[in-house]
Amino acid sequence: MAKIAVEEPFSDVKTALGEKGHEVTMFETGENVSGYDIGVVRTINEGHNDEFNFPVVSMKGQSIEDVVNAIEKKLKDF
Repeated sequence: MAKIAVEEPFSDVKTALGEKGHEVTMFETGENVSGYDIGVVRTINEGHNDEFNFPVVSMKGQSIEDVVNAIEKKLKDF
């Protein structure tokens, strides 16, 4: 399964992804994170996500189910 970084405070997303068998780690805003397959962030700031060396999915305006589905779709597209 995938190694996924989830931005605090979305522990409910961490739980949902963990139940799917993924290895999920929480991180703080501004923390230097690398080495993940994909990440979940609060929002995608256009032009300012080059801090991540992996694709990210935004929580903004999405339910937990939406985010889990988006993560699984991106992982299949790799």
